[in-house]
This record gives sequence, structure tokens and C-alpha cells, in this order.
Amino acid sequence: QAQGDWEIDDHHTNEDVGITLGQAFSQALGNRKGIVRFGNFLAPLDEALVQVALDFSGRPHLSYGLSIPTQRVGTYDTQLVREFFVALVNHSQMTLHIRQLDGINSHHIIEATFKAFARATRMAVEIDPRRADTIPSSKGTL
Repeated sequence: QAQGDWEIDDHHTNEDVGITLGQAFSQALGNRKGIVRFGNFLAPLDEALVQVALDFSGRPHLSYGLSIPTQRVGTYDTQLVREFFVALVNHSQMTLHIRQLDGINSHHIIEATFKAFARATRMAVEIDPRRADTIPSSKGTL
């Protein structure tokens, strides 16, 4: 359970969760030996369709293409979705592209985004048995 300065707003806690998760990815993946490295997924949720492509490249970059139509979903400030991913990308050293291809319901867009991110991540961190003892880079390092 995250703890933070909720009485002020959700921003810092949301960002801290992204930082912590990014650091956990970085620590868990280490030198990234044996992983597939790349992942992508296209997630539909009713009218929403979101694509996520990522690379555990060691180079942080976020390309964020969501257009969330409302300021809030319940009490959650929808601007914080981007802030979460900025923190995650910077602390995991991943390249992340998020594209909204369709959708008008804010909740559906956000949920499809996180589902696509989870599936793309799962794909990228799987061990590739053909490269189990190598770092997935032509340079031999990430």
C-alpha cells in the first residue's frame, strides 16, 4: 500500500509509485541477460483501443499519445497517468510508446493503457531460450 501526502493531492504518491516500480524493474532485470527485451500489445476495452510498445534498452524515452477527455475518473486526476509513466520510464531505463487508437471513455482508455502496458512488459521480460546467456544487444551491453 502506498503512503504519501494524500491530504495535498495524489501527484507525489502517483509519481513515487512510478519511481518505485521503475527501480524495481531495473533491479530485477539487472544487465537484462536472456530477456526478449522488446514487447508490444494492442488492448481493446469496449470502444477504447490502446497500443503499447516498449524496449528495455537502457535509454529512457516516453512517447505518450493518449487523449483522455475528462480531468478526473472518480477522484483520480487523469493528468497523473502521464506523470506515472514519466517516472516509470526514467527509473526503469525503458523506451515506451503509448498510442490511443480509439476511445471516448476516460476510464476505458486508462484501463486499456495499463492492460496493454502489462502485456507488453510480460512479453519483453520473458527469457528467450535461444539467448539465455547473452545480453539482447548487438553491442553486448545495455
